[in-house]
Amino acid sequence: MKTIIKPILRLTFLLLVVTPILAWFIVKPVRIIAPELVGLTCYDNQICIDIESEDFNLELAQQLRADAQQFLSEKVSSFTKTPKIIYCSTWQCAKKFGLGDRSAITLGTFGSAISPRAWQDYYIRHELIHQLQAQNMGIIKCLLSPTWLIEGMAYELSEDPRQPLKQPWENHRLKFRKWLNSSNLNKI
Repeated sequence: MKTIIKPILRLTFLLLVVTPILAWFIVKPVRIIAPELVGLTCYDNQICIDIESEDFNLELAQQLRADAQQFLSEKVSSFTKTPKIIYCSTWQCAKKFGLGDRSAITLGTFGSAISPRAWQDYYIRHELIHQLQAQNMGIIKCLLSPTWLIEGMAYELSEDPRQPLKQPWENHRLKFRKWLNSSNLNKI
C-alpha cells in the first residue's frame, strides 16, 4: 500500500507546487493572475498599474475600461464579471508579463496586460473582446478556433482604426468581416 501512496504524493506535489512555480517564472503571461506579486498596485482588484504619471493614471485606466465595456455590451456581449486589466506605463512592466514587441496580451478570463503604447480605446476593446471570447466560448474552444476567427473578430469588432493592419492581421480581419456579413448576425 505504501508503494502506491509515495508516487501519488510525489505526483500531487509536482502538480500542485512545482508546476505553478515553474509556470510563474517561465510563462510570464501567467503573472496576469497575481500582478501584485511583480510590484503592481491593484485597485478594486481589477485594474492594476505599475507607475502613475500625468499620461498614465488610474482615472484614465478606469475610463478606458468603462468605455470599452459600454461599447462591447452594446455591440458584442456583456461581461459576467468585471474584466481585469493590467496597465503598464513602462516597458519594464510590459516585460514582466512577457509582452515583448506585442502591444497587449490576454490570458483567458483571468485578464489582460496592456503595454504603454496600448492605452488606446481600440486596444482595450480588442483585449476585452478576447476576454469575452474566453467567457462565452471557453478557453479550450478559443485555443482550438482558427486564428482568423479569434483575431479577426477582435480587430473588426473593436473598430481598430488602423487601415490596413500589418499582415497577417489584415487578412484575418477581412476574412472575419466577410464571414460576419454573410452570417446575418446583428450581435455576436
